[in-house]
Amino acid sequence: MSTTGIAQGGDLSDKSDETAGNVGEQSSAELREQDERAETGAYISSPKAEDELADSEVYTATSLTLTSQKENSVKSHPLTLDWAFGVNPTLPVFNLLDQDQLAILYVCSHVAIIYDHTSNSQHLLQGHCSPISCLCISDDRRWLVTGDKGQESLVIIWDSYTRIPVRTMFDCHPEEGVAAVALSNDSRYLVTVGAGTVQKVCIWDWTNETEGPECQTDINPEHGCQNHILFNPMDSSQLLSNSGSQVLFYTWEKGIMEYSVSEISDKSFNKEVGPLSQSVFNSGGVQAFSVTLAGNLVLWDVLKESATHQNKALKATKLIPLQKDGITVLTLCDSFIVTGDVNGHVKFYDENFRLINCYSEFSLDPIVSISFSKEIPASSSVGSQEDGTIKPKPIVNRNLVLSTVSAAVVHVKTEANLAQTVLKEHAESLDAVACHPKQPLVAMGSHCGLLKVWNYENKKVISTTVFLTDKQIQCITYDPQGFYLAVGFASGAVKVLDACTLQQEGEESFHYSQNCITHITFSHDSSFLATADMGKTVTVFQLCKEGSQHVWKYLGRHHSHYKPIQDLLFGVQLDSTQPRLISLGMDRRLVEYDLQNSKKDRLLILSSDRIEQSAVPTCMAWYPPLTTEHFLLIASDLYKMKLINVTTKMCRKTLLGPTCGTPVKKMLIFPPSKDGVPSSRYMAYLTQDKVGVHILPLDGNPFKSSALICHSMGASCLACSYDGRYIFTAGGVDKTVFSWEISLLALEAAAALGGKELIPFYTLLEGGRDGELFRMMEDLFYYCQLRNQGIDSMETRQVSTHIPLTEVPFVMRALGFYPTEQELEDMQNEVKFSRYAETGKYVTDIDLDEFIKLYVNHRPTFGISKEELSRAFQVLGMPNESGQPVITRDGLLEFLQARGERMTDEDLAECFMTLLGLGVERSRSETGMLQCKETDPETPLEGVLPPNITVDTFATDILGFPSASQMLPPEEVSSSSSMPSKGSFEQV
Repeated sequence: MSTTGIAQGGDLSDKSDETAGNVGEQSSAELREQDERAETGAYISSPKAEDELADSEVYTATSLTLTSQKENSVKSHPLTLDWAFGVNPTLPVFNLLDQDQLAILYVCSHVAIIYDHTSNSQHLLQGHCSPISCLCISDDRRWLVTGDKGQESLVIIWDSYTRIPVRTMFDCHPEEGVAAVALSNDSRYLVTVGAGTVQKVCIWDWTNETEGPECQTDINPEHGCQNHILFNPMDSSQLLSNSGSQVLFYTWEKGIMEYSVSEISDKSFNKEVGPLSQSVFNSGGVQAFSVTLAGNLVLWDVLKESATHQNKALKATKLIPLQKDGITVLTLCDSFIVTGDVNGHVKFYDENFRLINCYSEFSLDPIVSISFSKEIPASSSVGSQEDGTIKPKPIVNRNLVLSTVSAAVVHVKTEANLAQTVLKEHAESLDAVACHPKQPLVAMGSHCGLLKVWNYENKKVISTTVFLTDKQIQCITYDPQGFYLAVGFASGAVKVLDACTLQQEGEESFHYSQNCITHITFSHDSSFLATADMGKTVTVFQLCKEGSQHVWKYLGRHHSHYKPIQDLLFGVQLDSTQPRLISLGMDRRLVEYDLQNSKKDRLLILSSDRIEQSAVPTCMAWYPPLTTEHFLLIASDLYKMKLINVTTKMCRKTLLGPTCGTPVKKMLIFPPSKDGVPSSRYMAYLTQDKVGVHILPLDGNPFKSSALICHSMGASCLACSYDGRYIFTAGGVDKTVFSWEISLLALEAAAALGGKELIPFYTLLEGGRDGELFRMMEDLFYYCQLRNQGIDSMETRQVSTHIPLTEVPFVMRALGFYPTEQELEDMQNEVKFSRYAETGKYVTDIDLDEFIKLYVNHRPTFGISKEELSRAFQVLGMPNESGQPVITRDGLLEFLQARGERMTDEDLAECFMTLLGLGVERSRSETGMLQCKETDPETPLEGVLPPNITVDTFATDILGFPSASQMLPPEEVSSSSSMPSKGSFEQV
């Protein structure tokens, strides 16, 4: 359930703060005993205990100290999170330090951040794999708690003084994660609320090493989703929580937890109550308050008849209309009731609900959270100001931090009545990021119309602009010279801006599409700008000279794909410096455009080639000049990468790509770097939720790649700094851009640990170097040599480490991999032309080492699963009476003979007879012709195939998969299906 990273114990009040710490292997009981002895003066520590305490960072830390010095140590990981741009506007922001320094706590995606505004530095709290859904802090600002929602949800308690996680609780709410957390006033107890359909409330004594909660209870879903909870500050055995419609009051004791519900509705007070937003106990802990989005405050008080009972029931006794506008935040500060509302106003009320003060002049959006400073000014926490009235007006002197729905964080100095914007980030989906080609600048744009340019070295904003008409920024890019910044919008508009001032070039924006712009790119000489949109259309703009000025003009557009466009790239012609434009679509077509012969309103296509049979290409990049040939690198949804000759469009190599849960969706090549190995180049790639780096040249070695989670809700864009030192990822819906520092030396070290030569590839074989699959490969290699020299020959055998290239298809099939004819042609071309550019000669044979690489790179990454067969039947079949997709016998035979790589009658009969075990033992002669040891009886396929074929019939009765393996995970299906049988080579 949990792990304690650093043991601490006792009641974490002011006393325990002085004694609790990291004491190695000591139990919580021992810690409590030490606390008791320390309080009575009878504590004498052993030398061992003193050494352990002295070594504890948590124990020795006495205050929150933040340093802005950057570590200069050698990075041990290829990618290290350097900075987080953005803030989660739905979660509260807390004031941690507000005296000599201003420090706040907030959340970006799955990372909690302590931001020191004074030194402009971040301290990143990393540990969650899913988006953080809730957080809280202790009253003394020592302990921070973060919780997330996800399949493997976590609750982590952090020590803010050292930024060390002191305890991690695994799967405390395994249903759907955690919706709310809170610490008791003495920090000893933690309450968590689950996010499942039936919410569970748990109390944890987190300072103990116990695995389970102290008590727990399930909430009736009729009470609504409880998204706010807290302890009674005067009594940790009492809590309250609220949803939009109900407030629940809890009591717990000796492992038993109960809650009560007091009905509240418009009928209760004969007036509109409004949806509940937040609730608190009053400072004395006897009453409670709730505020609503109708501007009301509900007063909860103890019933007279239950005042003598141990468990005092609270009931809504009054409805006080504080204001007309909705109230979103409710908190207490000293003896004042503080509210924040939808107008961005913060109001202070006394205990009699009289308005004392109001901050309304800051022009803020709806308030999400209010957090007061822990420090009390030297004068007092409550002062007075003379306003000419008879009595002085009391005010609060504590500074406060406000957060709003528009992702703004504001620090308010109450004595000076001064508001300072600490953060102003993106409030909507952030999908676009691009790096300047010559300066340390990164631009990012979001759906709220905000475009910001940062200097990512000193972490300062260089320029900002907000688009009011076309708001939703979808993609951005700099031109190679750094003069222009092009912006594509979800509305289909395209704007070209000055890269320095962010002012628009020209009077009007281009609006030739009604569909969302998904890709935008400049040519190498900045003379062309191309876009691709959701309408499967490519649009090209050209930089033309008019008088003494250069202006962008529309050239033409072409509906070149019948499925969405996956990528768009400019390149350079091999025989000239003219730009070339290529687009890649989900329709598996690679389209090149004729820019030189295109005219106004007429964009011409130079070529259109189908590059995949069944795989769907996802992205492409120009492969660096590591060989004498020029390649285009294309990734697919089957975890493969292909090197395509840029002239012939022939597939020259197929390689196993990164297998990080989801296929690669974006990739880019780093510029040449002084770090790393001089002869190597490097590539960055992006999957659905991970970012990775890869060593080039590609060869299928899994140890040459490293990846980690970047945006758990899904990453949308990838950019690289001009010097190759940083990678930037945009998270889309999490409204965050992360900056990752790259360590090529760490990447090379990790690759070296995987082994040299063929050792990494042995790990991709089932059983490794000593497994049955490898031994089968060796046996098949020798058998191929016997076949080529004649099975019945009595001559002395010539043993070699090579087999003819023509034998590769038979060995592949004997190993359980049945490639298509196109895949076989790609394999043979890969080997045949592997040295042609260097020697001008074809390769006609292959050795075992090269064959192993060929096998692991070309075979299906995860085998065939039942889900893939089911999808095929849903597309090709028709539902029967029970709704199951069914393909008729005649329909199946027609598909095999008329679609895809068509099978002849002889091939079809041979295939089904072999699969159904109806034919006699067959083999191939030395010439490759099929021979039968006996004459097969003529058995028509209509007599052996059922008239209607379901997916289960096809998988079990025809393909021969055992029914149990259909339910295996894809990895296990791959493992079990790739192991050949002893006689499989005779049957191919």
